[in-house]
Amino acid sequence: MENTQKSGWTGKFLDVIERVGNKLPHPVTIFALFALIIVITSGILSFFNVQVEDPIKGETITVFNLLSSEGIQYMFENLVSNFTGFAPLGTVLVTMLGIGIAERSGLISAMLRGLVMSVPKSWITAALVFAGIMSSMAADAGYVVLVPLGAVLFAGMGRHPLAGLAAAFAGVSAGFSANLSLTAIDPILADLTIEAVNSSAFASYAGEIQYTMNYYFMLFSVFLLTAVGTWVTNRIVEPRLGTYEGNVEETVEGLTKTEKKGLLSALIALLGTAGLLSLLIIPEAAPLRGEEFLKSPFFFNLVPVIVLIFFIPGFVYGRVTKTIKNDKDVANQMTATMETMGSYIVLSFAAAQFVAYFNQTNIGKIVAVHAANFLQTTGFDGIALIFVFIIVAASINMFMGSASAKWAIMAPVFVPIMMRLGYSPEFTTLIYRIADSTTNVISPLMTYFAIVIAFAQKYDKRIGIGTLVSTMLPYSIAFFIIWIIVLFVWMALGIPIGPGAGIEFDPSQWK
Repeated sequence: MENTQKSGWTGKFLDVIERVGNKLPHPVTIFALFALIIVITSGILSFFNVQVEDPIKGETITVFNLLSSEGIQYMFENLVSNFTGFAPLGTVLVTMLGIGIAERSGLISAMLRGLVMSVPKSWITAALVFAGIMSSMAADAGYVVLVPLGAVLFAGMGRHPLAGLAAAFAGVSAGFSANLSLTAIDPILADLTIEAVNSSAFASYAGEIQYTMNYYFMLFSVFLLTAVGTWVTNRIVEPRLGTYEGNVEETVEGLTKTEKKGLLSALIALLGTAGLLSLLIIPEAAPLRGEEFLKSPFFFNLVPVIVLIFFIPGFVYGRVTKTIKNDKDVANQMTATMETMGSYIVLSFAAAQFVAYFNQTNIGKIVAVHAANFLQTTGFDGIALIFVFIIVAASINMFMGSASAKWAIMAPVFVPIMMRLGYSPEFTTLIYRIADSTTNVISPLMTYFAIVIAFAQKYDKRIGIGTLVSTMLPYSIAFFIIWIIVLFVWMALGIPIGPGAGIEFDPSQWK
């Protein structure tokens, strides 16, 4: 399976994707260019007096010209506030403070290793896929810990190491959005959705959106994708790879006594933290309970909860295993985590200007009204509309890896359109998450794709992009098909996709 042997339309298609993707500018440059395009477009549309009547409120929506004196003044006055007020920025940085302690203390690595090595051999594939899906709670730790561990485990059991690598990679990447708990991606995407709603004619609905908006569906998806990923590995991927004939031998090392003690202590700390947090919402007089349980301040402010859930067990684990000896170690580990966020901060600055300009100019509202009217006149609605949206999002993912970066671009356009057509912002976000996750494993531009190839080349020097994509394609197709089928069944049954989050949206109630 050499990279040079790629042939046929599949190989040519992958070559085109690779060449086009490599020629794309850096995401920061892309957002800066988009912001510039919005500025120029606002001037052109304003010159031609482009406007539209809001069919919901009956108001006339006009374009705010950023090239006018007032527009230039706006850009200069709000350059800093656009950045500091960009909702996902603070959410991500604060969340990563807690996750960083859990990761750098060694807790996340020990949890993943302990999980996949404590199950019977017959369940090892399912354990790898499940652990991969769950690893999204620790940001990108699954890529650097679990993917190579999957190969080592399979090799140690006499199975093909690349099958183990593929199973772990599928769980980590293709199942990225699913989890039994909230992860850093939930508040990030929710904040971007809220910003998109605020820019629409239904801004009053923004206060209804919670970080848990997709939780029910994603909770169910953990078990669904684990089953599908296990089946694909055992029935398609591993038989296709055949018998491993390499000379790399692996020895699987278990957890040390200290690591086991640390995990037990972290579990006790987690239960204690959960118990204390429950006192903030369960008692009737609890400070974060509110009048309605699911719409309480607790569920609308989950970032501190996520931070504590990761920070306290991570700190306890570090103290037991001596990876954290004093307050300086805690500060240094948090600092090291923030150092890795530099590229995200720069990206957020450019994205914040684009989103702010897009909202200020009203271009998004005008596009949403025209697009919704067009779709309504063509009768392009329901399942067909949702399927096309999924295809568009999945295709964009082949050229742009960051989930939050793509949603920052797509949300201001698609969220208002779908709201006008009767679909909730929460549901639109869910559709996007499905499309984004399923194509991660076949996108050569995904951030960790090259690293996974490097892991695979330890067992076969000939492996390249084509080989890895062809290995992962069955997972992508299977996850894509099964997830969409379940989504449509979910719609037909009218099951909520999260606490207080439904599928349908009534525009007339949120004028």
